[in-house]
Amino acid sequence: MKRTSLTVRTGLALAALAVPAVLTGCGSNSAASANADVKSISVLDYYNNEPDKSFIGDALNKCAEKAGVTLDRQTITGASLIQKVLQQASSKTLPDVLMLDNPDLQQIAATGALAPLSDFNVSTDGFAQGVLQAGTYNGKVYGLAPTVNTIALFYNKDLLAKAGVQPPKTWDELKAAAAKLTSGSQYGIAFDANATYEGTWQFLPFMWSNGGDEKNIATPQTAEALQLWTDLVKSGSASSGVLNWKQADVKDQFVAGKAAMMVNGPWQLPTLDKAQGLNYGIVQLPVKSASDTEVAPLGGETWTVPQTGNKAKQAKAAQVVACMNSDEMQTSMAKQRNTVPSKTTLASQFAADNPKLAVFTDLIKSARARTGELGADWPKAATKIYTAIQTALTGKASPSDALQQAQNSNG
Repeated sequence: MKRTSLTVRTGLALAALAVPAVLTGCGSNSAASANADVKSISVLDYYNNEPDKSFIGDALNKCAEKAGVTLDRQTITGASLIQKVLQQASSKTLPDVLMLDNPDLQQIAATGALAPLSDFNVSTDGFAQGVLQAGTYNGKVYGLAPTVNTIALFYNKDLLAKAGVQPPKTWDELKAAAAKLTSGSQYGIAFDANATYEGTWQFLPFMWSNGGDEKNIATPQTAEALQLWTDLVKSGSASSGVLNWKQADVKDQFVAGKAAMMVNGPWQLPTLDKAQGLNYGIVQLPVKSASDTEVAPLGGETWTVPQTGNKAKQAKAAQVVACMNSDEMQTSMAKQRNTVPSKTTLASQFAADNPKLAVFTDLIKSARARTGELGADWPKAATKIYTAIQTALTGKASPSDALQQAQNSNG
């Protein structure tokens, strides 16, 4: 995503698309010879804003140099990526290396547009289980994410200390803390409940940690989680603006002192660290009962090798993908981008060296891939979830009724 899954997907078009698999391996002497003749490969990604554009570009160029090729790189907006990939698949103009937000990978793999990384002997050893799950379709790994992320609770230490409030660990503590921290133009908490996959992403820890499930969102467990969010808005502890805010807007509210706590991710750290006088801490998101364990959603982008029909270029592309997921690149990009290395051993050392990311690193160990249960059908569930959130938070229906309506929809 850009950290999350907030682009508009074209699920029906994906379902209708069928791209024939044209590569089963990269062996043979002739292929090896052709390999040496490859001088340039193309790359498509959505890191079109700084500083990520340069961070990723530098990493790609280093990997391309190791593979002995130059790069023809194109960056576009996240909202445009899937549509462009579909068009390229249809016209047989797919790039040699393709970056996908991890919840999109299974949709694209289902069309036959991607080659399994096992075709090129790309190692998948040492990766966190959620990372492999996110990159797997029908038992084969099609993409790997060098670094990953999730979300947690940020809190303004000074505001909480002034109010005599401790960082909440349970839902009851969260409601009590948010109420006590709400005064004048200052709200207790800010989160993103907008009508996109980003709104769904922010709700997932509350839903999953309470035993909710995307296979059927109309359950008491998910209704309890949605009731929590509804209560926070209805009581005034959270602004009704959450219905339209993006995660960047949530961060702005927190930096401006208009929210004492917020739900957000580690990519906000550079901005928070630059904010004058902002003294903040990070803890895991509250769970319903103290004995519950938080289940966090896995964010991050995967690198894949499309089925272009050019075996030599595919082999070179696989070298670049393997390099992007190497220990060196994972550690370097994680440090630059405030994300977490995808390999568990690297992540543990990284947390020790980067204490501000320790909470996120701990959560990543058991973070769940959004496509883990529904695969290519995840976007349908994601749409139902954010639709129910909007219905409940605007008071058009109770949380349980909103979830039942969304579950029964054809979306």
